[in-house]
Amino acid sequence: MSRFLLASVLMCWMLTVPLRAQTDTSSNTVTIATDRPAVAASSIVVPQGAFQAENGLQITNQDGNNSLDLPETNLRYGLLAKTELRLEVPDYYYNLPFGSSNTSGFGDLAAGVKQQFGPIHGFEVSAIIFVSFPTGANGISSHGYDPGLQLPWSRSLSTNWTLGGQVAFYWPTVGAQRNFTGQTSFYLDRQLSQRWDAFVEYAGDFPEHGGSQQILHFGTAYKLTPHQQIDFHVAVGLTNAAPHAYVGFGYSFLILPKGR
Repeated sequence: MSRFLLASVLMCWMLTVPLRAQTDTSSNTVTIATDRPAVAASSIVVPQGAFQAENGLQITNQDGNNSLDLPETNLRYGLLAKTELRLEVPDYYYNLPFGSSNTSGFGDLAAGVKQQFGPIHGFEVSAIIFVSFPTGANGISSHGYDPGLQLPWSRSLSTNWTLGGQVAFYWPTVGAQRNFTGQTSFYLDRQLSQRWDAFVEYAGDFPEHGGSQQILHFGTAYKLTPHQQIDFHVAVGLTNAAPHAYVGFGYSFLILPKGR
């Protein structure tokens, strides 16, 4: 486990070094708001006509095996004022040399739409509907068309504190059968400065068949500019079915339409 954490931290540190040299040259008041790195998605959509790309990598330790997945790319386009289109690019899962027998290959593609309903009595609320397509490698793909529904929400408690979370429902194909899974997550976010925030989060997946996967999750995000963000997060498993631990790093950017 010590080798897992050391390798993960070193990788994230090396990748962030060149990004720290960038400076804020934009006076635009619209700032990037990402779904990552929390389990709960953002409760707001990207601006109309804007394009946002969220990317990252994650190293997971489960049952003594270590695996890397990347690029964790989620492409988001603001179709209307409170509606966005979404495309999740397939991740590549790689069995690390100091792991054991995980299968390597691409996962499945997913597409969806996000609709923002808030603010409602001080709450920001959205709904994300998506479907994954069986495009991945034989040992990784679910081999099914798997729908999902996510309901992220958030509420500002003060200038610097935000409470949020997500209720979600998934219908993944496991062994040629649906395994309905409910998910609940709660987080508390602290704005440390104008560009820097950090959060602590509880998240749990509760499948119809199999043990629950519950984690305690910590993360932080820093805006290099109003339209660029880097993030770092780490989680520890709370149940036997959950990953023992994982650590990840991300870089996201927002491109606004001309005139914004």
